[in-house]
Amino acid sequence: MHFTLHVTNHCNMACAYCYVDRANLQTMTFATACRAVDLACELTPRGNSAGIIFFGGEPLLCKELICETIAYANWKEKRAGCYFHYKMTTNGLLLDEDFLEYARRNNLFIALSHDGIKAAHDKYRRDTKGKGTYETLAEKAQLLLAARPYAPVLLTVNPDTACYYAESVEYLYQLGFRYLICSLNYAAAWREDDLETLAGQYRKLADFYYRLTLAEEKFYFSPFEVKINSHINHKTYCRERCELGLKQLSVAPDGRLYPCVQFVGDDNYTLGDVFAGVNEARREHLYRQNDKEKETCRDCAVRKRCNHYCGCLNKQATGSIDLVSPVLCAHERLLLPLADKLAERLFQKRSAMFLQKHYNDYFPLVSLVEDLQKSHI
Repeated sequence: MHFTLHVTNHCNMACAYCYVDRANLQTMTFATACRAVDLACELTPRGNSAGIIFFGGEPLLCKELICETIAYANWKEKRAGCYFHYKMTTNGLLLDEDFLEYARRNNLFIALSHDGIKAAHDKYRRDTKGKGTYETLAEKAQLLLAARPYAPVLLTVNPDTACYYAESVEYLYQLGFRYLICSLNYAAAWREDDLETLAGQYRKLADFYYRLTLAEEKFYFSPFEVKINSHINHKTYCRERCELGLKQLSVAPDGRLYPCVQFVGDDNYTLGDVFAGVNEARREHLYRQNDKEKETCRDCAVRKRCNHYCGCLNKQATGSIDLVSPVLCAHERLLLPLADKLAERLFQKRSAMFLQKHYNDYFPLVSLVEDLQKSHI
């Protein structure tokens, strides 16, 4: 079970500013955070680990609350027999060496939101004065990678930044990131020519992926990895990941529970609160509702490999978990053939890196051991 704590007011991907205005900040109280930790412990089978994810808005506006919550969770571990692991998604502007050292000591895993080259990043990632944050983030990214070499970077693509997609991914790779989690802003107004631009960018990225893989470079680029895996292992990313409320709950600053981050603040999707507990009947009903095959997708040949199962994406794009965005459909149809062709090229080459990454279940562990050995040479 994962609990996403929105320690500051929720901020969706379509917002213009990534740095939350302190004057309008809604902050989770320590009592609410503690009760979220208690509930996570109650819902996690004994001996298993529960994930506590700090989210926002910008969670680093509440560093003290994060530290207090982790301290409480550590105390809880010793008395309740449950275990916790910690993650955080941040825009990075408030990262510093002291907090990164704290994160290292407490095994707090940090993911950075960064949209790539200056033209793309500064389009939407600005401070409260409207100034782009690209220059500041370059230094912060280096700090993070020095402390956490495996830190992932989260890149969001908008219609007016799609033309920079490939260049942005290459920039983030050159910066040192090896785990690139990339997604579209499905709520934006995508046009046909934007999707054509996107297809061209994916073709460039396929060539980039091909070159790196043949060169035996270790990296993860989510759009291709997920689609390749959906063919090899017959798994759909979203279905396996959170199952809309069954494996993950998001906690609003006021303590109300939601199935995932995109639903926070929408009363139609509340699943209880941290004080009264989870409304299990409502949670099960929501899961069953989302798990039904969508009428528009029943006859689609690629439906089992498609993200139309993702209630979060559907909610973001259409306002309903039952309605699949035409943009999502178009994106899946352009991405899948490119990913399959890329995988076929690498398989035919018998690329050792490709075969290890996608056919060896122990590859992540083996890779980590190799990297640790190299770091001590």
